[in-house]
Amino acid sequence: MPRANRRSDSCAASTCPIRATPPSLPRFETPGPSLEESDLLLRLDQLEKRIGDRVLFREATAVVRAGDRIGIVGPNGAGKTTLLKALIGDEPHDGGRIHRARGIRLGLLRQEIDPGARHSVREEARTALAELDALEDDLRTLERKMSERGAAGELLPASLTERYDEISHRFAQGGGFERHARVAEILAGLGFDDERADRALATFSGGWLMRVELAKLLLGQPEILLLDEPTNHLDLPSIQFFEATLERFPGAVLVVSHDRTFLRRQANRIIELDGHGGFLLYEGGYDSYLQQRDQRREELIARKANQDRMIAEKERFIERFRAKATKARQAQSRVKALDKIERIELEPDRRRAIRLRIPTPARSGDRVLTLQDLHKRYSDESVYEGIDFHLQRGERVALAGPNGAGKSTLLRIAAGVIPFDSGERTLGHNVDVAFFAQHQLESLQPESSVLEEVAREARTDELPRLRGLLGALLFSGDDVDKKISVLSGGEKTRVALAKLLLRPANLLILDEPTNHLDIEACEVLEAAFSEFEGTLLFVSHDRSFINALATRVVEVEGGHLEEHLGNYDAYLERKARTAGSGPRTGSASSPMTLAGPSVSTKTRLSSADSNLDKQARIRQRERRKSRDRIARRIEKLEDRIAVEEERKRGITARHADPEVYQDHERIASVQAEEAELDATIESLYSEWEALSEEMTALGEVD
Repeated sequence: MPRANRRSDSCAASTCPIRATPPSLPRFETPGPSLEESDLLLRLDQLEKRIGDRVLFREATAVVRAGDRIGIVGPNGAGKTTLLKALIGDEPHDGGRIHRARGIRLGLLRQEIDPGARHSVREEARTALAELDALEDDLRTLERKMSERGAAGELLPASLTERYDEISHRFAQGGGFERHARVAEILAGLGFDDERADRALATFSGGWLMRVELAKLLLGQPEILLLDEPTNHLDLPSIQFFEATLERFPGAVLVVSHDRTFLRRQANRIIELDGHGGFLLYEGGYDSYLQQRDQRREELIARKANQDRMIAEKERFIERFRAKATKARQAQSRVKALDKIERIELEPDRRRAIRLRIPTPARSGDRVLTLQDLHKRYSDESVYEGIDFHLQRGERVALAGPNGAGKSTLLRIAAGVIPFDSGERTLGHNVDVAFFAQHQLESLQPESSVLEEVAREARTDELPRLRGLLGALLFSGDDVDKKISVLSGGEKTRVALAKLLLRPANLLILDEPTNHLDIEACEVLEAAFSEFEGTLLFVSHDRSFINALATRVVEVEGGHLEEHLGNYDAYLERKARTAGSGPRTGSASSPMTLAGPSVSTKTRLSSADSNLDKQARIRQRERRKSRDRIARRIEKLEDRIAVEEERKRGITARHADPEVYQDHERIASVQAEEAELDATIESLYSEWEALSEEMTALGEVD
């Protein structure tokens, strides 16, 4: 993909999802040809933003280069989304400047699709390619003119052929010939199979419409992607596809995310907004940021202690000698010195202070829940046909699988919230069930305060500990007096969880409990549920949350359940190890779903013979899908290897440059770059070999 200035900005405002930064923003020209300068896309100089008397961030200074993956973190309300909007021009800033290189386009993930629109997902996604469509129309017009002149025996003017060559080049460079295939590929990766892609937008929920916006953003290929919680509405396979897509993106990405696994895999720099006006840029990935943040706080604590000691000494001197004539001048000079000292302010470390303890529930029997020979249909669509499932006391079981596979349906059946068609649901001895789902946020009373809403669920003897419970869920001080109507989605989630945990049952069933929560709140919940002495059954797309809690992962797909002992990483490792053993029943062709055997729950069907025939057809179909998926990935790897080896040849040539080999620092930099590229190429070849072996193991498909 060419560099930042490869494309024009002719995309129509009515159809293009990428809103260019307004022309009133100051720009800068890259003054020289060096790689470091030519890669500079965006610069923030002393940026400041206020809302009323509150400062969201001040002295925000940073540069953004091609290849940067910058994670933006901080508590809810710190100004992360506002920062993205300021960068693209949707929000004015109160001080400082934003500079961008000439020709650079910024794309912000938005929710702007009309939810009642009757046109299809595919048609909406294609609006991101309006610029290429216009170029194709120009080509057809020019071809018609050239054909007419040729038929009339006229010589073609040079201006006409030059114009045709120019537009043809732009069309090819922009991916015009393969654009419809790219639309299909990106939609499929985000969970839209052919049937979904051809459905009207009005038939989809807000979460699916957000996926369409994400598809448009990826198709539009701006030089800088601005992403606000992009994984919130993606299932685990779609997250994996999205991560792989970002890895191939040559521009820069600034992303607000509470998904710690996503940040660990993607971010190479972190911006932290602390909620008190602070803007800090950390070099390195997310784990490096955590280490640097804690180290910085320790250093700040030490500096504050030294300053406090110095101030105390000066104050003692002043107090002792203020009234003595011989020392009065010295005392006065110390008073002036104290007035000039910039006091070090140390915000409380809430991460260390906050601890949520879930009261111990009544003890249940060993077998907590049993679902036997369960059947469930929605109209003409079968979700489950004879599945078995069980829970033991103390287990923490996560359900994994693509959206639409039936995870939430299984949770609701287990919780007794919805009926099933046939089979048995049996609760064990002394089991008390509590269920949490996002729709419960709608039942919160808008005019109630946070404290009043939670108090409605509390007994009289529990009222004194309500503030402590809310404090553990990050409602401190006057926050408990906020009206429900003004709360963010994450704050409403915390209120609903507080009501659930006030008197917890011994079986908690949770559907996406971390949606809209910031990282701090997720970590508080993780710690609390890790110590919970009851049983957990939950669905989450937060891979860090699953890893911290799950003792067993149950994959839900194609109406089947497959059990994997251990946490999410163990589940992925097992699937990777068994990938070459042939596809399992009901597997999908998504990146998450690698072929391989696992412990499966029993499924009963009416006819054994028809079941065998059905399974044979499924295996054949899934083997074909797997081979197609692997073939596409191998082709992309081969293209990537060719690109990286060309880069390697360029780096090798730089060794012969006299200006390089005579400069020790530059030769060291070139050698380090070459070593990093060697490792990348080796990794690509390793993946190519593994996929080739997997393709061989699958064999020929009829």
